Amino acid sequence: MLRLRGAVSQSWRGFKTFSCAAVEVKNEPILGFNKGSPERKALLQALERLKGKTEEIPCVVGDEQVWTKDVRYQLSPFNHSHKVAKFCYADKELINKAILASVAARKEWDLKPVQDRAQILFKAADVISGPKRAEVLAKTMIGQGKTIIQAEIDAAAELIDFFRFNAKHAIELEAQQPMDASGSTNTMLYRGLEGFVAAVAPFNFTAIGGNLAGTPALMGNVVLWKPSDTAMSASFAVYNILRECGLPPNIVQFLPSDGPVFGDSVTASEHLAGINFTGSVPTFKRLWKQVGENLDRYKNFPRIAGECGGKNFHFVHKSADIQSVVMGTIRSAFEYGGQKCSACSRMYVPDSLWPEIKQGLLSVHKDIKVGDPIEDMDTFFSAVIDDKSFGRIQKWLDHAKSSPDLTIVAGGNCDNQKGYFVEPSIIETKDPQADIMREEIFGPVLTVYVYPEDDYKNVLSLIDSTSPFALTGAVFAQDKNVIDEAARALRNAAGNYYVNDKSTGSVVAQQPFGGARASGTNDKPGGPHYVLRWTSPQVVKETHVPLTEWKSFKNVCTEPGCWMCLLTKYDITSVQ
Repeated sequence: MLRLRGAVSQSWRGFKTFSCAAVEVKNEPILGFNKGSPERKALLQALERLKGKTEEIPCVVGDEQVWTKDVRYQLSPFNHSHKVAKFCYADKELINKAILASVAARKEWDLKPVQDRAQILFKAADVISGPKRAEVLAKTMIGQGKTIIQAEIDAAAELIDFFRFNAKHAIELEAQQPMDASGSTNTMLYRGLEGFVAAVAPFNFTAIGGNLAGTPALMGNVVLWKPSDTAMSASFAVYNILRECGLPPNIVQFLPSDGPVFGDSVTASEHLAGINFTGSVPTFKRLWKQVGENLDRYKNFPRIAGECGGKNFHFVHKSADIQSVVMGTIRSAFEYGGQKCSACSRMYVPDSLWPEIKQGLLSVHKDIKVGDPIEDMDTFFSAVIDDKSFGRIQKWLDHAKSSPDLTIVAGGNCDNQKGYFVEPSIIETKDPQADIMREEIFGPVLTVYVYPEDDYKNVLSLIDSTSPFALTGAVFAQDKNVIDEAARALRNAAGNYYVNDKSTGSVVAQQPFGGARASGTNDKPGGPHYVLRWTSPQVVKETHVPLTEWKSFKNVCTEPGCWMCLLTKYDITSVQ
């Protein structure tokens, strides 16, 4: 819940603003779902209601539900005979209709006070925290193959935090105002972007989809939301919650689409104001190139924000705590089947510690349960998301089996008979610059390079230069000098950097998330600056005294160093 503190004042246009406002928000507690608990009972009931059912999900433009002829299905990853959702792709004509409807609704929405827009997200967060929690979690578990705890961390806690903290940041941003001067006042108006924002969401976090669409809308923008085909059910639940909590029609259009068709349509529109993207590097590059090719037709330069994944590292020094290394690496590499942008997929271990660390990893590995997260709630992770992902990971495992430089230490097998199941796999490489250490796999595959313990300085350089990504990374060491040295060497190798902790698990408002290089534009969703990305500020100077002089420097005090006198007397606040 939130509390607002501060005096309410009227801005120059009559909008309500909070001067010196404070919005108190805390991170949503993660529920335990222990046997017999109310939350577990509610979740089991929600899962039972969805069992074997196929939800029908249309495109939504305004208040109109639209079905096209291009019908698709979302399959459950761990039981691909279960059609979780039937949906349709928006065609180019429908996408253009949505664009025009959005742009027509933009002005009124942008003029609405930010406090009113924020209340929609606060209310949606409360609804997800309470009566809709079980439904959103159940749809995330069945549709995206998440375990209870992974769904709870994502579709409840993180989504709620995104909505609450971004609403808080939006309100507090408006309180950030420029200085006034003698005889005049200055106001910063935080307008939405002129046009529409295209939000392109991934499958792996329900929360990311809600944030990609919800935050630009919060800041006065209109949004075309393209949800992932493999997160359709949970995404539609979030969309409906926003609408039920007061989001007007045409502010966020819900448009399942073929990726290239959506990309071609939005980048061809003169009204494109921004792209908010999470997904693959090739797709993001394609969108960026299309924007560049179409620059002459746009009314503005579109804002482009993107997060594209990583090849995340764990560096282990000889001074590291071995138990921390083992436990942190198992979790980072294998939670949600390694299908996190931040998952550890390459690890560097000194030869002196490798035997003990290897034994620790294998000891835990034999107890990891992979299976149906509904039938067995002790499952550690379930199937990977779809047949394409399964096929890509299988090729890497086949490569590991045939390469003379690679040795499979554990796992290495997969089976797609019922679901897209891949064993948690640990691979040792002799070549630290092998493709498997460079390219993103996005599955439960960890590759380890064992280095001579005294060669750690070269290894730090190797980590920085091997992969084109720079998303997350972790350093395990007890030697403070090595920690400092690693921080300098790896300064640009990760946007989220951990010391003696795993490379996953960023929390909204605690570790705003994002990376640079091929990992994206590092706009840090979950932090206070992210909301500013979706505004086009306007500065208004209002002068309260008559303008009586046209010669700027007439009768100016000439006493040396008296610039303050000059500025005060003539209200000269800029040389521009």
